[in-house]
Amino acid sequence: MTNTDQALRILETALLCGQQALTVRDMQTLYQETLSDPQIRGLLDQLAASWEGKGIELVEVATGWRFQSRVEMREYLDRLHPEKPPRYTRATMETLAIIAYRQPVTRGDMEDIRGVTINSLLIKQLEDRGWVEVIGHREAPGRPALFATTKQFLDDLGLASLGDLPPLEAMGQANADMLADAVSGVSGVSELLMAAPEAAAITAGVGDVAGLEPVDVQSLSLPVADPAAPSV
Repeated sequence: MTNTDQALRILETALLCGQQALTVRDMQTLYQETLSDPQIRGLLDQLAASWEGKGIELVEVATGWRFQSRVEMREYLDRLHPEKPPRYTRATMETLAIIAYRQPVTRGDMEDIRGVTINSLLIKQLEDRGWVEVIGHREAPGRPALFATTKQFLDDLGLASLGDLPPLEAMGQANADMLADAVSGVSGVSELLMAAPEAAAITAGVGDVAGLEPVDVQSLSLPVADPAAPSV
């Protein structure tokens, strides 16, 4: 190697571009075995020091060394890189739209609205995604569970409250496109928006179904998680 600066630049590049942690042995390969273990570790110490005070740090983990974001930066990065949701069937997205606009509802309510039996796995998919949860039970025979959307659902949509959802009567392609852009390509939510016009049709007159009263979404509000709160 010509000098320490060049050695540091090579090491930094390898660590930043690597898809996994690098061992000291891997790093020695970078220099064609011309640097010893103590020399590599000395470079690592210098490199770590040069990143002090920045949002990224060089750390040693079980499998080697890697750069990673500092803990205090994670909540901000989560906003840029939300988990990619799986693609769902249209039946699943219609069910989600019904829950979003008519919550709280039971599985029986949803089946009455859609006119078909709803597979329990369909609802479990929505629960696993963090979009739907049980918030109580209806005081009726069997005490069926009442389902509602979650704060995570609102976060993924980029909304502050259920009142920010476009009215079902006005939901159409223009609104779907607008909100699809707002959620920055979260595929599952985009599909929900495309399903919403059909959900509006099948929920027409829902107040006459199984004693279920239509819900005024403007009166419902779920607070979005405080950005300053620590991630859990």
